[in-house]
Amino acid sequence: MSLPNNIVNENDFKYYMQDVSKNYFGARFNYNELLDNELVPFKFKTIISRYISKNIDKDTTLESHFYYMDRDDECYRVYKQLKATIRVSQYKNINKPVEERTFKEKLYSIDEFSVMPVSEKEEKGIIVREIIISKLSLFAFMV
Repeated sequence: MSLPNNIVNENDFKYYMQDVSKNYFGARFNYNELLDNELVPFKFKTIISRYISKNIDKDTTLESHFYYMDRDDECYRVYKQLKATIRVSQYKNINKPVEERTFKEKLYSIDEFSVMPVSEKEEKGIIVREIIISKLSLFAFMV
């Protein structure tokens, strides 16, 4: 007998939104799903096809890709050009026992997030929630 999945609806964390200056991607999307989503900008799909999918499996989620990304990764340079920002949830009060900790939301630039070691991310209880890409940077990116 298998245990039921505790996540009620995984698709709640797979979304694409935009405003005047930014594109927002839910971090549970994998690259295949982004390529298949008709709402995702064509230029971003082209960037995924030409630059990002060369270095990573298309079944990788944005969440895990960004969590383990470092500055030696070629994809880091692509996302740096796109001025990517990472929205995370992390522990608000690390010094308290685990049962008493609460979460806060924080934005990291790709530079800040990529230099942080995985051990520090684990200590802070970081969960990647959303990737934000500047529309102006996407427009200026030479494909």
